[in-house]
Amino acid sequence: MSVPSVLPRRMFVPSHTTRGCLGALACCVPVSSALASVSITARPASETIQVHAAATVPPPAEYLPSPSPVGQPIRPSATAYRHPSGHRYDWGVFNRDNAEDSGFGAVGLYSVARWAEDWSFLRNATKHDDPFDVLKYVPITGNGQVWVSFSGETRVRNWFENRPLMGSAHVTDSGRFAVRNLYGADVHVGTHVRLYGELVNADAGGWAAYGYGSTYRKHLDAQQAFVEVKGQVAGAKAGFLFGRQAFLDMPSYVLYYRMSSSVPLAWNGFRTYAVWPRVRVDAWDFVGTDITPRGMFHDTQDYGTRLYGVATTWAPPDFTFAGQTGYSFLDLFYLGTKVGGALSAVSTPAFTVQSGSATRNNFGGRWHGIAGPIEFSTGGIWQGGSFRATGPNSPARPIDAWSVNATVGYRIPRDRFHSFIAMQADVFSGGDARRNTIGTYVQPFNPQLPYVDSSLTVSESNMIDIGPELRMTFYRSLSVQARYPVYWRYSTQAPVSRPGSQYAFQYAGRFIGSAPQATLTWTIDPHLSWAQTLARFMTSSALTRAGGSSGTYYMSSLSLRF
Repeated sequence: MSVPSVLPRRMFVPSHTTRGCLGALACCVPVSSALASVSITARPASETIQVHAAATVPPPAEYLPSPSPVGQPIRPSATAYRHPSGHRYDWGVFNRDNAEDSGFGAVGLYSVARWAEDWSFLRNATKHDDPFDVLKYVPITGNGQVWVSFSGETRVRNWFENRPLMGSAHVTDSGRFAVRNLYGADVHVGTHVRLYGELVNADAGGWAAYGYGSTYRKHLDAQQAFVEVKGQVAGAKAGFLFGRQAFLDMPSYVLYYRMSSSVPLAWNGFRTYAVWPRVRVDAWDFVGTDITPRGMFHDTQDYGTRLYGVATTWAPPDFTFAGQTGYSFLDLFYLGTKVGGALSAVSTPAFTVQSGSATRNNFGGRWHGIAGPIEFSTGGIWQGGSFRATGPNSPARPIDAWSVNATVGYRIPRDRFHSFIAMQADVFSGGDARRNTIGTYVQPFNPQLPYVDSSLTVSESNMIDIGPELRMTFYRSLSVQARYPVYWRYSTQAPVSRPGSQYAFQYAGRFIGSAPQATLTWTIDPHLSWAQTLARFMTSSALTRAGGSSGTYYMSSLSLRF
């Protein structure tokens, strides 16, 4: 007897005898379901039977999950990514959704931080079913206790923009092109020590191009290089990382990995974590990486830029809602930032940019989860600290800013397209231009910019945004996300913000405009994906009279990963 099925990558049950087959079948699918779909006829005890288990790995649309735990292309099943069948380390309940609550970023078939993937299951040679598997588990010692996993990504991205940045880029039509390569090696020494290294290089070009700098063009350099020591401490899975590394243990609208440009954000210092069954704690202290020096392997530490803090996540007991099991996570965190130059700049009464140095202390929290067909995320942050303008005898100005962020959505049950309908709303405080206290909320270190605007025209400062979202997945490999956000200024006493800076437009109104936008992502195969984004930013009449322009944004991104 054989039960044919179309198998996802890496999920199969080896041949067994009749007795072993029935045991495997009972473990993998409900008995009633198995009996309803399979007719079993007595066979000799020595006959080999092959059974294909139900899929428990992420579907193709989960190739690289979005950085928000709400509105994933396909909601994973309860057994998805379970260690050791998937590619996540065993973080228990914190592996739910896209595993963002494990503290290492979203993880699907591949992850944003490549060292968050666990390929140790390929120690079993029978699980090798992909041409790249020879690179994912390479034993160095005969007993396999020392082994290395190689990873790589080549991404080709191009843009077309009409009147970018509301016309302030001073080009009518612009075509830009960028390519980057990230290649890493993850060396495991037993079960308690690992060394991870990653190289980066990038280049860019185009016609009527603008905005290129060190984040788009990069000679070969060390993107990450750290050592991790881990083990059991006080009943927790604990670890200590030291060196240059990616850091993703914040909500993505607070801090992410600088995915829009070519050279991701990396930090130098230490991080320590501990994960219990329902509580996780993380602490860190980093300085920035100076990527501006030209030449190969010239990156250095930027001691004028710091990131430090502590975070904890609690997984409350599961509950029942609408006849289904629900669960949630509560994040509480303190995030401290120190930065100078343009990233800390504030506006003057004339709406010009005033550079200086700023310390911002972020006290925040987020509650998110799933309740039956409802998926939700809500959070808030208060920022304190101080700003000191560049120049002698510049007095310190206090900071008093805040933000509130919420997304609530409904996933249609038993829908063949996995349809998800949601509403997103955010408030980012503003008002530093005409008073001593700086009231404008700023996150200087690359939040996930498309969270508020895929066209990257406006950013998370002095703004109110609200809009609906629709996400659908076709053929388990083609995902469409459409949004229609509308934007207002929170305060007329501060300018409209854009990524990394502010606009000089002066007008009396609050309404900024709207930006219908859609992203189509096609997971061509387990290694290749193609995403296309189209957006139209439409400025308000008042902003248009002040000099702003509506514009069109198109981006195509082709990525190869292994």
